[in-house]
Amino acid sequence: MKIDLVNQENSTVKSIDISDSVFKSEINHGLIHELVTSYRSNGRSATKAQKNRSRVSGGGAKPWRQKGTGRARAGTTRGPLWVGGGMAFATVNRNYKKKINKKAYKKAMQSIFSALIEEKRIIAIESIKIDFPKTKLGVEVLKSLELESALIIVSELDNNLNLS
Repeated sequence: MKIDLVNQENSTVKSIDISDSVFKSEINHGLIHELVTSYRSNGRSATKAQKNRSRVSGGGAKPWRQKGTGRARAGTTRGPLWVGGGMAFATVNRNYKKKINKKAYKKAMQSIFSALIEEKRIIAIESIKIDFPKTKLGVEVLKSLELESALIIVSELDNNLNLS
């Protein structure tokens, strides 16, 4: 499979070969969904927690004897009805991690790249040269390439490109 290599002014320089195994595989929407959901769920912190009656400190002794006081029986002062007690159905830390197998991950990435090539959303640029670290110059480069937003992958990190 061939893709056009363009320069910074969006004119075709030459045509380059890309791997059919990566960029022309069958698109598996189920695997893509699994990959995206695992990525998003693995980013969750899930640190919300409250204390139930067993996690609240104190409440070891019986507040009053079982019979003879005229009050309702009570075994602890840390039950949900008491001030200073725990919550009845407290939320606890939860693990949202989802594992995706290596082969499934690889196949899903191939499906994503194939879909992007099919939709003409991947372009190969020979080089991007920005003289000064200014956002305005970066926006001009994107406009000349007819892009609104982009993920730019480079072989060498250029500080001017990074800052602009």
